[in-house]
Amino acid sequence: MRYTLSGLYGITDPTLMPTLDQMLIQVERSLMGGATLIQYRDKSSDSEKRLSEASALNHLCQRYAVPLIINDDVALAETVAAAGVHLGQSDGNIKDARTRLGPNAIIGVTCHDSLALAEKAALDGADYVAFGAFFPSKTKPHAKAAPLELIHSAKEKLTLPIVAIGGISVDNANKIIAAGADMVAVIHALYAQNDIEATAQHFHQQFNN
Repeated sequence: MRYTLSGLYGITDPTLMPTLDQMLIQVERSLMGGATLIQYRDKSSDSEKRLSEASALNHLCQRYAVPLIINDDVALAETVAAAGVHLGQSDGNIKDARTRLGPNAIIGVTCHDSLALAEKAALDGADYVAFGAFFPSKTKPHAKAAPLELIHSAKEKLTLPIVAIGGISVDNANKIIAAGADMVAVIHALYAQNDIEATAQHFHQQFNN
């Protein structure tokens, strides 16, 4: 299945979702609110936990016809038959991931604040590129800042969907979307909120204004 990559991109967080049940409840609320892409992100070494969570999350996302992306782990994405994988700059090769996951897999790449990295990712066959951090980030507080102008430049040079990440909230997402981002990737500003579904709706609506 081919998906349109636009809208709200929710990323899981083990601190905000300490149990599988909590993760499924919180992610489902974001899906009900209009999230269009979900990423499973867990940097722990507990392979059994990661397999169990990724598998359950993939079944949930399939019920909503929303793709699940696995962060940094091609093998796990392959095992649970997720829709794709997100690779950091030190997390493997796009072409190798494509070989393992197939032609229809969604492969995203972190490009930080670098248009050159994004252009290389595009040449290597990525399906989307992610830039950030655009605002101070709780997840990566020491991430190098990316300017909004980077999105404009990327839209001129690339035909791939552009994901913006880093400190994005309901209050500042409009600046990112106006600059041309196709998706906003969010962790705390979505999953740390009291009403996740309503928050997701607020993000979703900004793409439709």
